[in-house]
Amino acid sequence: MVKLTRIYTRTGDAGSTKLSDLSSVPKTDPRVDAYGVVDEANCVLGLIATEPGLPAEVLDVVLHVQNELFDVGADLSFPLDAQTKGEPLRVTPEYVQRVEAWCDTFGADLPALRSFVLPGGNRANALLHQARTVVRRAERAAWHANATTPVNPDAITYLNRLSDLFFILARYVAKEDGEVLWVPGKDR
Repeated sequence: MVKLTRIYTRTGDAGSTKLSDLSSVPKTDPRVDAYGVVDEANCVLGLIATEPGLPAEVLDVVLHVQNELFDVGADLSFPLDAQTKGEPLRVTPEYVQRVEAWCDTFGADLPALRSFVLPGGNRANALLHQARTVVRRAERAAWHANATTPVNPDAITYLNRLSDLFFILARYVAKEDGEVLWVPGKDR
């Protein structure tokens, strides 16, 4: 269990921070950026979770994913090659399989796409699309971090599948109001 006794430490005032293995890195380190974007995605999920009228089954998934995103952040914050006494928290293939099962469940009855989908129609739809794009950015940041120091590939795969899930959930919550479809060249 994590115990925080004081929020400010002053240790980052000089532009560095510590990873979970207690190694010091610049705050501009790609790994710090990656778990920072994961945190941002989690904040968007917090907005979604407070959305009135959100279907209970979607809320359950959002709340579950919020917790898992902390696991992803912990994983990204702990270098693969770090020496430690304990077992670091890692995303496993089971995380990815769970997201894929949700994709299959929520996508089963959705109509075939006739065009690209635009965010909108209702607020929950737009917020889920925002979550999708932030998670895509987190995935890109994780790949960028991986270019300098190895990152758990399951964590990156999880982010990839998660953005797919948010696309599906956005379509799912738009069923009643209808999806907003892209009309190529509409205003020419």
